[in-house]
Amino acid sequence: MPTDPLSQKEIEDRLRELPGWSVDGDRLTRNYRLADHFAATALVVHIAQIQQELDHHSDLTLGYNTVGLAVNTHSAGGAVTEKDFELAERVQAVAPGHGAE
Repeated sequence: MPTDPLSQKEIEDRLRELPGWSVDGDRLTRNYRLADHFAATALVVHIAQIQQELDHHSDLTLGYNTVGLAVNTHSAGGAVTEKDFELAERVQAVAPGHGAE
């Protein structure tokens, strides 16, 4: 069964709990700036593991010292759902203290 899209208020309420995350169009997004390319690559590997465990995948972008994520739920018509916030919370847990770009 597809996950139901969250309302705008539900999204705004959830974003208060996730510093640095925002909605861009119809996707939940975050950019991380890290110390160097190795640290950024390591974060990508951690995120890939989380995505595999959740069976929910974001668009993931690796730069020299940056990692960008953008996610929505295709089975909900490309809307933001609870699944997207679950992924964001798990990513936030492995990347504490990293500032938004």
